[in-house]
Amino acid sequence: MNDRAAVLFVCLGNICRSPLAEAALRAEAARAGFEVTVDSAGTAGWHVGRPPDRRARATARRHEVDIDGHRARRVDVDDFHRFDHVVALDRDNLAALAALRPAGAKARLSLLFDHVVGREGEEVADPYHGPDEGFETTWAEVCEGARGLVRAIRGG
Repeated sequence: MNDRAAVLFVCLGNICRSPLAEAALRAEAARAGFEVTVDSAGTAGWHVGRPPDRRARATARRHEVDIDGHRARRVDVDDFHRFDHVVALDRDNLAALAALRPAGAKARLSLLFDHVVGREGEEVADPYHGPDEGFETTWAEVCEGARGLVRAIRGG
């Protein structure tokens, strides 16, 4: 992936948290003048080929970000060689990624909040089974995580 950082965000179904995290990192990197390759995927294949949850799309639109073109995909072993950072949104998905990660892969595994001082080890709220307002909480969290991740990748 050349001289730019490559980041893959991973949640369970790739229709809520990880596409929002992908959008948040794109926006934060653009604000910071930082080039990044970013994508998202899920550890489960339930929603492969589908767009993000309607509530995630609505939340992104409210923040002037478009995720309508995203289509869910499942993480695969090649991702661990294509991306520098594979960032999980919760501990269960981090464990699934650790089990899937092949020997010799270059990707570093982490939780998104591992890149936010004082929030290391915390999980991003999963809004899927909750009220619509939960997507705003998730958006705020992935934005905070994106700022921390840009700082971490840039070395400061």
